Amino acid sequence: MKAGIFYGSSTGTTREIAEMIASRLGISADDVHDVAKTNPSAVEPYDLLICGTSTWGDGEIQTDWLDFLDGLDMVDLHGRKIALFGSGDETMADTFCSGVGELYKRLRRTGAEFIGSYPANVYKFNHSAAIVNGEPVGLLLDQVNLPDLTPGRIDGWLISMQN
Repeated sequence: MKAGIFYGSSTGTTREIAEMIASRLGISADDVHDVAKTNPSAVEPYDLLICGTSTWGDGEIQTDWLDFLDGLDMVDLHGRKIALFGSGDETMADTFCSGVGELYKRLRRTGAEFIGSYPANVYKFNHSAAIVNGEPVGLLLDQVNLPDLTPGRIDGWLISMQN
């Protein structure tokens, strides 16, 4: 299964996480895409899209995703898989990693299958749009307050997707 990583990052945090994931999976730098500099048609060669965003404001996705997602509305992703990851700040307890949930809502229309739900119980927050039907829709990370947890959480997430 050919995997491509697509991310939106304003401060570099989500880019760093994308690079960590790529390193652990042995994904070439050519297959890691900043959505600010990428045409949505770049998803075409991939069976698995690993998509990441940070969370901003009142729980919005990183802004570079907006145009990219509009372009993806024209791409048929039936038969492909999507795994989501994102960074947030648990002190923003009412919107923790909600950008991941917003990304999920937009990508549901593509017909792709979502994989990679991973427990977020190590964090303390009140609400997240990334929790759907009681389960996270992907890997939620807090590089602000608990960055030491990130490498182990990435490893656990990747192992869980192989099972």
